[in-house]
Amino acid sequence: MLERVAVGDLPAKHHIAFKSSDGELRHEECFTRAGFDGPYSILYHRYRPHTHRPSTVEHSFALPDPAPELELAKRHFKSFDLPRRGGAPIDTRTPLIFNDDVVLGVLHPDAPDPVFFVNADADDLMYIFEGGGELVSPFGVLRFNAGDYVCVPRGVPHRYVPSSDKQYWLSIECFGPVAIPKQWRNEAGQLRMDAPYCHRDFRRPEFSGPTDDDMRGMVLKRDGAFHGFEYQTTPLDVVGWDGTVYPWAFPILNFQARAGLVHLPPTWHGTFAAPGSLICSFVPRVTDFHPDAIPCPYPHSSVDVDEFLFYCKGNFTSRKGIAPGSISLHPAGIPHGPHPGAYEGSIGSSRTDEMAVMLDCFKPLRPTLQAMAIEDPAYMDSFG
Repeated sequence: MLERVAVGDLPAKHHIAFKSSDGELRHEECFTRAGFDGPYSILYHRYRPHTHRPSTVEHSFALPDPAPELELAKRHFKSFDLPRRGGAPIDTRTPLIFNDDVVLGVLHPDAPDPVFFVNADADDLMYIFEGGGELVSPFGVLRFNAGDYVCVPRGVPHRYVPSSDKQYWLSIECFGPVAIPKQWRNEAGQLRMDAPYCHRDFRRPEFSGPTDDDMRGMVLKRDGAFHGFEYQTTPLDVVGWDGTVYPWAFPILNFQARAGLVHLPPTWHGTFAAPGSLICSFVPRVTDFHPDAIPCPYPHSSVDVDEFLFYCKGNFTSRKGIAPGSISLHPAGIPHGPHPGAYEGSIGSSRTDEMAVMLDCFKPLRPTLQAMAIEDPAYMDSFG
């Protein structure tokens, strides 16, 4: 859903016979969104892309197991207290917070995916808090590092191959398409010159032609269930592709934070949008420059959204008792804001070095049983 990319060998037009130099017919695969009305990419395979048979499911990740109904409260979850359950990314997601639009969790993979994974329910957006590696798909190899967002559109077969580094990822499973907020695009779909990032800030897969890693297994998630398949040939047999739908990576520090005369609302930090949620990036920045500005976020009653924050690093000026890997959940209906002393203590500051990923969600967010095991019970009372 960025600009069109064209790589490899392509015919002159869509849907016409396309043959190799030795006369072999290539097989066109149309990868579409919103039926046939939305963004799309077209891939050209050496072999038929739809020759897969049902197989046993041996790999899957946990689905949200909701905690019992809870009283309304501001909550803090210490994701760093979760056991580091290693394994492949497809096996190691721990869901912590969810609603009908998103599932938010963490994972600590230490092995490559042993099968291709297709999420037919959602776009997957990972924030790589620690670690790095490669994402392998028919579109090529996408390299990623700590501090990157990695987006895999719904339906794309892919494998994560983590590096040997310590891994700690935030998983954001979005049941609607992840997109650039409309305010950052012009009428041609191009990123505006005053947007907080540009097309050059995004990394696309590196395509080098057809390959074969001998992987034939595939697990597909659809309607919350996992289904196993076996490919007859590799899905990496693509000789060329073009279109606007493909995996990509975006470094959070490429987000150009704004500062104003007085404090700007979180919408100015909006990085990606999905139905029911806005995904924001808080990065080091100068603070507000009115002589009487209060740089710390003001207390607010966001009566339409629940707020999820994943703290990455830096000095979190508005919060006490927060550490990298902390997750706060502030529900709609009750005011929230800085801890005592932070609001007035921020006056006169000139910059902040905090980093965090935030989601504002319109449907109520619920913790899972796994989240309740790592909750900080003193958090609600810490605002008194």
